[in-house]
Amino acid sequence: MLKAGIVGLPNVGKSTLFNALVANAQAEAANYPFCTIEPNSGVVSVPDPRLQQLSDLSSSKEIIPTRVEFVDIAGLVKGASQGEGLGNKFLANIREVDAIVHVVRCFENDDVIHVSGSVGPARDAEVINLELGLSDLSQVEKRRERLKKQVRTSKEAQVEDGALERIQAELEQGGAARNVTLSEEEALFVKPLGLLTAKPIIYATNVSEDDLASGNAYCEEVAALAEKEGAGTVRISAQVEAELIELPEEERAEFLSGLGVDEGGLQSLIRATYALLGLRTYFTTGEKETRAWTIRAGMTAPQAAGVIHTDFERGFIRAQTVGYDQLIEAGSLAEARNRGWLRSEGKEYVVAEGDVMEFLFNV
Repeated sequence: MLKAGIVGLPNVGKSTLFNALVANAQAEAANYPFCTIEPNSGVVSVPDPRLQQLSDLSSSKEIIPTRVEFVDIAGLVKGASQGEGLGNKFLANIREVDAIVHVVRCFENDDVIHVSGSVGPARDAEVINLELGLSDLSQVEKRRERLKKQVRTSKEAQVEDGALERIQAELEQGGAARNVTLSEEEALFVKPLGLLTAKPIIYATNVSEDDLASGNAYCEEVAALAEKEGAGTVRISAQVEAELIELPEEERAEFLSGLGVDEGGLQSLIRATYALLGLRTYFTTGEKETRAWTIRAGMTAPQAAGVIHTDFERGFIRAQTVGYDQLIEAGSLAEARNRGWLRSEGKEYVVAEGDVMEFLFNV
């Protein structure tokens, strides 16, 4: 299950957003710094209208969407890498996530205190990025110190130290670990450090509801920063998300349409995260259940089968596969087979987005 950490300065809307994304979460969203002392986490279902369509087609008894875990991490401040504002504890929490959602305040509101006294998205983002980089630099330096003796006799230690040396140079220049190209072997050695700046990042520009559809100058500022860093961006309004929770399901689309958007922040954020991480969705469907599965782009059919159960990958024979759109057009698997759209794919097949699959395997 994908795990995303929500970070940012205090009072940028992190906990409000988290509460909205995870409606049953109990993170306190108060107007003062450090209201979130322990990381709050909540699991949400990934919205996907294709599941209902497939369920109707198969008369499934149950629908099981794929899921994402969001972790609300307390507000970081300048000096967090040296422990300011309980910083070390909060930074440790970020090391455990797959991706970072960096919430940046892009709205004016005199009633909501800003720790720097004014709204400045690029400046705010740099504060967080600097602290993440300084924390990583400390980690790398400590690890290289421990490797000193091993480097003389161990080839593996030499490979790891060489990779860390390049990462250290990048961090010292104010860059991020993700900017350093590593071989598979080097990446394997470096991974246990859980470097913060190696994690993919999405900037979530938190705007007022008036700016949700078209954004504002602050959003453009963040977009320029993201483009420079190769990061993702998504525009959200934590306040709008909070309002959506109070509405019946059937009224939400109309409410969003009135604001000039066609999807809520949860869908936008998950779509951006999937794109950034190179994730894909495939489906299994039948009378018992219709289910979504998350895989990485480029996975073969046996690897995709292994997401269900390792035995499926080990004993893989072939996969019966049809694209979602073709199956819906055909109306049934039998008709898809008649039209020649249901294919038998082998071990080399790379699973495509939206594939509907049934695996044949040896026990």
